[in-house]
Amino acid sequence: MDSEVVAQGSSEGTSDATSCALVLSLPAVCGSTAKKPSLKRKSNVPAHAKPKKKKRAQVNRPAKLGYTVQEGEDMLLVISNANQYDNLAWRPKKKISRKKKPAKGKSKAGQIKRRKTLPAKTKPPESKTVEQKVLVHHRDIGTERRWGDGLPEEVLIKIFQMVVIHDGAVPFLCRMARVCHLWNTAASSPVLWRRVTVGHCWIDPGKTQLPKTVLKIKDTLNWLAQNRFSQLRDFSLCHWKKNVDYAVEVVSQFCPNLHSLKLSYCNGVTEKTFQSLSAHSRSLDSINVQYSEFQVEGLVIFLETHGSQIRQLLYTHGSKNERILAIISRSCPDLELLEINTKLDSGYCQLPIYIQGLQSGCPKLKTFRMLNVIPMPKVMRCGPNSTSGFPLLEELCMATTSISRMTDKDLWDILFGSPKLRVLDVRGCTRITPAGLAELPCVELECLFWGLYFNSKLALPSPKKGIHMLMEKWSGTLKELDITNHLFTEEDLEMAMRHLAQTEKTDSLRSLSLCGTTITPHALGLVICQSTALNYLNLSSCRHFPRGLKRVYRGQEDIHQLIHLLKMEAVSHSLKPENQ
Repeated sequence: MDSEVVAQGSSEGTSDATSCALVLSLPAVCGSTAKKPSLKRKSNVPAHAKPKKKKRAQVNRPAKLGYTVQEGEDMLLVISNANQYDNLAWRPKKKISRKKKPAKGKSKAGQIKRRKTLPAKTKPPESKTVEQKVLVHHRDIGTERRWGDGLPEEVLIKIFQMVVIHDGAVPFLCRMARVCHLWNTAASSPVLWRRVTVGHCWIDPGKTQLPKTVLKIKDTLNWLAQNRFSQLRDFSLCHWKKNVDYAVEVVSQFCPNLHSLKLSYCNGVTEKTFQSLSAHSRSLDSINVQYSEFQVEGLVIFLETHGSQIRQLLYTHGSKNERILAIISRSCPDLELLEINTKLDSGYCQLPIYIQGLQSGCPKLKTFRMLNVIPMPKVMRCGPNSTSGFPLLEELCMATTSISRMTDKDLWDILFGSPKLRVLDVRGCTRITPAGLAELPCVELECLFWGLYFNSKLALPSPKKGIHMLMEKWSGTLKELDITNHLFTEEDLEMAMRHLAQTEKTDSLRSLSLCGTTITPHALGLVICQSTALNYLNLSSCRHFPRGLKRVYRGQEDIHQLIHLLKMEAVSHSLKPENQ
């Protein structure tokens, strides 16, 4: 029948080429097996609908471990694979994909409901080793709480204590207490509040305070005294212009262990302040009111009643407080440190002092400092006379920026009974001679400061000798020496440096100031080559040194370079005559 159709097609006027092509294709079609019609119904899917996506087959994958183990040479490294947000309470928000709403007028025929797929059955987990279980346990704990919760409170207190020593308790501990409950508990430890200084963090100097601000300051200080200052020992107020009386009253009332009180650059220190200390502070043994304006009468009454408990007293000399020194001589038998200073812009300041009365009234004195205050010896006919001096005195400072009239006799009257003296500071004392220093009973002097730092317009003393006697006496114990601007001769300085170099203890000398002296490179080389512990050397304005070497040297490496330069210069000087 097919052949008939072909014949008919050819007889109807079709071309021979077309008929041949049809004839050749017929055997291939006739020889193939006929396809069976599908029994599935065709869905009424419109032509413009998107093709249906094929679902991916679910694959059962093993759970990822929270760590990776790498083998080293002699250890196993366990590296955590946890997410960076696992250990934090805050997590970034996940991006939510919003479904596009179908356009109006479109049929819902294209929306095909997805079948709910049940989760595939997973294989039972393999048995873990003990180490893996411990690692997983620690990882789970870290995800449940913050890292700070696992830090022991004792360790956190130790960290805070190191910061408090460097920066102070206020305002550091107040800020740390606001971080979390653990840090609040650690910052509330009374051990951290034993030394407190309150200054600029609360009150700016010179600013007026509103009544609300004053009330807030009082409430805060009152709360701290009741809740934090139970073990307070050292308390300082700096640059307070108001409310000093209230602050001292609250601290003395709630701090039974208060030992030291410092009021620096404070105004309004009235008699009420010292009355509060008399009523509550039974353990107070140190008072520092330097650079503060205080009522002298209040301090005098306090020393008369409670002077026996005072060990340290520091104050600034003024025109109205000359009688404080007389009260100290009568009422402070256990005084160990006495420091009297004055402001640098106050000019020439003299203080009449009866040294024999002070020696008999304060025999336990160990440190006596008069900074920029020139003592004027005072003689009293009916006063007590001391025959023992200061037997425990270890430090005497009579330094001044101007010329002092202190003589060898005045210095001997103070130190005739002080064999334990270690530090002697007589800077600015031009009338003291090397012979007077050599006669002092102290044999183991460690620090001698004898520089002249007054105005250069004043007349310098004439050249003198005798520094070699001091170096011969204290060469074995001397650690710091300052003879700035002293006009000793070159021969005398060379003999002194030779005594320092011949000592058996090569690691004793640490600081040497020869500024403005006539020291020569040869004499200096004798001592610096032998002093292995020398860390400071001042050669400013030394006339026998070239310009490049007239400076301050800090550190042993810098001093070793100076030694190398001095050796090279010595070699060059020795070769000059041969070349000529």
